[in-house]
Amino acid sequence: MTTPAKYDTATPYLASYVILRNGNKIAMVLRSNTNWMDGHWGLLAGKVEKRETFTAAALREAKEEGGVTIAPQDLQLKLIAQRHSDDSDWIDALFEVTEWEGEAHNAEPHMHSELKWFDIDT
Repeated sequence: MTTPAKYDTATPYLASYVILRNGNKIAMVLRSNTNWMDGHWGLLAGKVEKRETFTAAALREAKEEGGVTIAPQDLQLKLIAQRHSDDSDWIDALFEVTEWEGEAHNAEPHMHSELKWFDIDT
């Protein structure tokens, strides 16, 4: 016989986002073939995997989606946010980075149509 849980706590999903910033511009990818928010622009981002930190996920997603390598010390945590969708809870970590290795490009053409730089003032 199992003992009932002592607490009824949330079990949120975790996600990391990377604001890849070059001066006054940020890189965004146009989502396609993802089954979520296809046709919309978004930051380099993804779910945090089991036993992975927010930082490790941000570094991995920047490499997977944008083709860039970021040193962990170059990530600057900008925001932790909690949000609710129709059927799940999320905790998001947003990082900004201004230094990286490599040329940012659409490194996942099967998941995104393109990577484009947007002026933050527009």
